[in-house]
Amino acid sequence: MSLEIREIGADQFDLVWPIFHAVVAAGDTYSYAPDTGFEEARALWTSAPTRCFVALIDGRPAGCYMLKPNQPGLGSHVANAGYMVAAHARGQGLAGKLCEHSLATARAAGFLAMQFNFVVGTNEVAVNLWQKHGFRIVGTVPKAFRHAQRGLVDIHVMHRIL
Repeated sequence: MSLEIREIGADQFDLVWPIFHAVVAAGDTYSYAPDTGFEEARALWTSAPTRCFVALIDGRPAGCYMLKPNQPGLGSHVANAGYMVAAHARGQGLAGKLCEHSLATARAAGFLAMQFNFVVGTNEVAVNLWQKHGFRIVGTVPKAFRHAQRGLVDIHVMHRIL
């Protein structure tokens, strides 16, 4: 397996669009509207200061992540990121590799910490993976997400120092 993770611009967002669309349409892990369109998604994930990265396995898009400041101004030293893995690439450790890449990229960009503001509590695979990579749950917001199958579920705020 050949893995390449590289940054892309708005002009290459079509590489990750099928992954983004499938993940968001499922309505079980992201707060974006399930019918979020291409142009809105591209703007969310590629407009400065947000940076977008694609993971290619053997040249085929398999995952992606975005990296940005968690807050503007006096909170801009803390990074925020979001990750998506294509259905065909799940269970192969790709999300962990994306996380490691994003942590290194965030450090290189001068961020001092990373925070995830909205990790769906029922997404146990993600919660466990982020904990494995040094994140801790620093807060839980009850019934803050309308899960497509389970109704109202909790979300976690997760944080780690870089």
